[in-house]
Amino acid sequence: MRLQVFLSHSGVCSRRRALELIQSGQVTVNGSVIREPSHPVDPRKDTVVFAKRRISLKEKIYILLNKPKGVTTTKKDRFAERTVMDILPAGYKHLFPVGRLDKDTEGLLIMTNDGDFSYKLTHPSFAINKVYVAKLDRGLADDHRIRLESGVKLEDGLTAPCRITNLTEKEVKITIHEGRKRQIRRMFALFKYRVSGLKRVSVGSLDLGDLSAGRWREISDKELRELNLLISK
Repeated sequence: MRLQVFLSHSGVCSRRRALELIQSGQVTVNGSVIREPSHPVDPRKDTVVFAKRRISLKEKIYILLNKPKGVTTTKKDRFAERTVMDILPAGYKHLFPVGRLDKDTEGLLIMTNDGDFSYKLTHPSFAINKVYVAKLDRGLADDHRIRLESGVKLEDGLTAPCRITNLTEKEVKITIHEGRKRQIRRMFALFKYRVSGLKRVSVGSLDLGDLSAGRWREISDKELRELNLLISK
């Protein structure tokens, strides 16, 4: 197993973060600093150390959480009043969030210790759809919807095409596969719309369903198989 994959599968971090840790010389294998992410590791024989503790493979866990508004999506933040980690039991504190929901955004958030799974769900190249329900301060004009669906230019580049459908006069469903910071709010702000509420209701084939805000459950084997089919294409 490659060292980068070993770290992500152990639940230490995502695959992207593992690359940074290895290249910066923070990981040792059998007492030697290894800076090559593809360095081979035998989990049964080799001793891998990060932050002065030995790293081992753990059982992979997948949790679906309905993040409430006002809760910060982070493992640790001394300035945050409450984080998603405060919602989970002590036995799940080693998990990390897949992607990010802004503090003012609620809804579906996956928590896991499977770094490779997290990477594939969040990287734009896999184009995994995320569906949100947005409440606007006024009805969305047809010409604005068409322009938003085609892609608009934000300060960090052109957005990918998306789909928008009206649910009520001031409520829309928007499907995107990107995950830029406050992306949906910034997209609507280009046309002077204020988003008063934003909720993620699905990621890929996984739906939030009737799970209440602040509650969580384990992702079923069937749901996990469907997600893995999407990210393996």
